[in-house]
Amino acid sequence: MTDAAEELVREPRGTVLVLRLNRPDARNALTPTLLTALGAAILDAESDAGVRAVVLTATGDRAFCAGMDLRSFAAGEHLGVGDDEATRAFFRLLDGAVGIPVVGAANGTAVAGGFELLLGCDVIVASAAAEFGLPEVKRGLFPAGGGTFLGTRIPLGIALELALTGDSISASRAAALGLVNVVTPPDEVLPAALALAERIAANGPLALAAVKELVRLGVTDAARARERQREWQELVFNSEDAREGATAFVERRPPVWRGR
Repeated sequence: MTDAAEELVREPRGTVLVLRLNRPDARNALTPTLLTALGAAILDAESDAGVRAVVLTATGDRAFCAGMDLRSFAAGEHLGVGDDEATRAFFRLLDGAVGIPVVGAANGTAVAGGFELLLGCDVIVASAAAEFGLPEVKRGLFPAGGGTFLGTRIPLGIALELALTGDSISASRAAALGLVNVVTPPDEVLPAALALAERIAANGPLALAAVKELVRLGVTDAARARERQREWQELVFNSEDAREGATAFVERRPPVWRGR
């Protein structure tokens, strides 16, 4: 089994942490080792006050991630069967429930679990050469990492088209559907994603956490979102960061956030 340090590369870039899937010969497919490494990296990022955003990308220009490594699956290795903290963090990543903003940088094609992993990101920059799809039905499986909820993101008929046919769509169609935010030439994906992550990371950490949770929750449970908004409002509007934001505006200087 490949060492986790080789399968996932961590690249600190100021207040942004770049996480790079590093199995290009296997189209960056997910193995149990890589899954655990991703979860562990997310846990570390969430506990590090110096990390304000994560960029998730991969090595090479052919594939972002081909999903579950079918060779490992055929050999009896199953993803996510453990109940350890790192595994739970990985599934929070799939659910879009990481405590800090995550920018997806799709350097290449993302299918199956790779597409689901990308959909767990908050915003996505994609290569113009990339394709996206949920081909699980072609292998007698179904998209169990969030793909069956695609109808909450795009029109139901199109979500069913993608999941039932298993066919892929182009980056331009994904952008037209609102699945990705920005499409760039292949060599500009990471710089564009970093620039976007830095714009996000420049904002107040508490405010970002509130916005991320509330916007996502508003799509699935509006009543709960209203409850959480009242809770978040008391916390954020009475925070040191809120006072710092107002003071910095009056003094015409960049704010110095403390995350409290």
